[in-house]
Amino acid sequence: MAVKIRLKRIGAKKQPSYRVVVADSRSPRDGRFIEEIGFYNPLVEPADIRIDLAKVDQWMKNGAQPTDTVRALINKARQASD
Repeated sequence: MAVKIRLKRIGAKKQPSYRVVVADSRSPRDGRFIEEIGFYNPLVEPADIRIDLAKVDQWMKNGAQPTDTVRALINKARQASD
């Protein structure tokens, strides 16, 4: 089973916000997921990024691969926490 850390879109039309979730790569984008590990709202300035970095590290250690967008968000979250 290939596990991905990716975004799940929530929110109304033209008002996107996202949850950062761990999901099987075969499941649909907004479908079934294993665990919710964060939140991303791109509409506020600056963008609201809340990610549990301990859980991200644990999932990546167990073999989960983040998508390119989530990898960038994780890096921003790490910089903000320093």
